[in-house]
Amino acid sequence: MTTANISKIEMMSQRLGRAFKVLIVDDEPRVRDIFREFCELTDSVKVDLAENGRDAVDKIKQIDYDLVTMDLIMPEMAGIEAVARIRKAKPYLPVIVITGNATDRLVNQVGVEGASSLMYKPVMLDNFMEELSSVLEKIVNTR
Repeated sequence: MTTANISKIEMMSQRLGRAFKVLIVDDEPRVRDIFREFCELTDSVKVDLAENGRDAVDKIKQIDYDLVTMDLIMPEMAGIEAVARIRKAKPYLPVIVITGNATDRLVNQVGVEGASSLMYKPVMLDNFMEELSSVLEKIVNTR
């Protein structure tokens, strides 16, 4: 399945005329590295990293990303607040929330704040690439 999703992402990138820009936000360096490595299985995805919600909000104001992946529980600014601020600044920007220890209350709040989708850690490569492909397809089809 991963190969099919990578091929699909590459075809969509060609249709768009450029690589997709993805911001990965997580306070754990190893998690950021894993998701970056997943994305970099293809040259059709360019990755930027942020270690907390505050960094993410600052970066989205400067760069026009196609997609953000966001951890929920982080220092300085939690994912919930960052998603809300991203929604205000760029309401069209999809955010995939990826969390390992969210309560039902947090999960509900993420939906209210406008996250595109929710994944639970540990995230397997196939699941990540399938979700990435699905969200990016919606972007390409709306442009």
